[in-house]
Amino acid sequence: MSAATFQYPPDLFALLVDVIPVLCKSKNDVLLFFRGAGVPVELISDIEAQLKKDRQSVGKYDSARTILTRMNEGGDALLTARRELLKRVTEFEDFTRCYDNDVMKAKGLVAEVRSIVNVKDSFTRMSQARDREVEARRAEQQQKAKAVRERKEKIEKAKNGLFALFRETDQHHRGKALEPVLNDLFRAYDALIAEDFRRKGGDGSGIEEQIDGVVEIETQMFLVEMKWWADPLGPAEVSPHISRLMLRSGVGGIFISSSNYTPAAITMCRDFLQQRVLVLCTLREIVDVLNREGDLMGMLRAKIRAAKLDRNPFKEVA
Repeated sequence: MSAATFQYPPDLFALLVDVIPVLCKSKNDVLLFFRGAGVPVELISDIEAQLKKDRQSVGKYDSARTILTRMNEGGDALLTARRELLKRVTEFEDFTRCYDNDVMKAKGLVAEVRSIVNVKDSFTRMSQARDREVEARRAEQQQKAKAVRERKEKIEKAKNGLFALFRETDQHHRGKALEPVLNDLFRAYDALIAEDFRRKGGDGSGIEEQIDGVVEIETQMFLVEMKWWADPLGPAEVSPHISRLMLRSGVGGIFISSSNYTPAAITMCRDFLQQRVLVLCTLREIVDVLNREGDLMGMLRAKIRAAKLDRNPFKEVA
């Protein structure tokens, strides 16, 4: 029983000292009661020897107290015996084995032991339930902390990869490396659906279009186009992305450029907002978010809202 997991507490110990002698008619019966519970013979043998030597010098209550004390001091080695002894008391029903004048007392003491065990078991179960709840919360918090830590590490790695591109002198290599670096960044924010891919024409004529990435923001998919050009992008540079959006129903667009956009390109994208969501973004905006350890997806959501509500595809947000 859980009340006897380690030791009998004082109240239960005192009850056991009182009840076991009245459940047993003779002094030998008291010792047999303990032996029946699996108490090792070495805890009882000296009392048996004394009983044989001088029966009057040994009392039932003294014997019970001495053996119970030894059991309590026995640690985990006597755990099974303590549990079994308590089980034998709480399940005791044959009160005809008691002296007639002890029957009512025995019944009352057994009832008290049962009551104490039930209460302590209830508290033990509640305590165990609380412990399980605390452990579950701790595990959940540790899991969340681990996820946050791993996400931060991924973001930091992608950030370092992006910042390294600014030191790259080979323009071709820099432009080619931009796509996987930004896709790593979107992946770190759990937004990336697909990396760059190429769709071929149905007639087998070759590559028909190339898409740098696909992300999901608030359940809507966005095709992502990325350019590292020195000059501001004009209509000729953004119109292919608009064409790709026109081929797909309900898909929005995000354009990311290392440079700015010409007024004509912004006007073209603003007119396109009547049909589909399209936002223009610069690497500088992304770098600003990363430098202040902000929320990249939060920034993009704000730009999407501005495109929808203000019809502004190129609104810079804090």
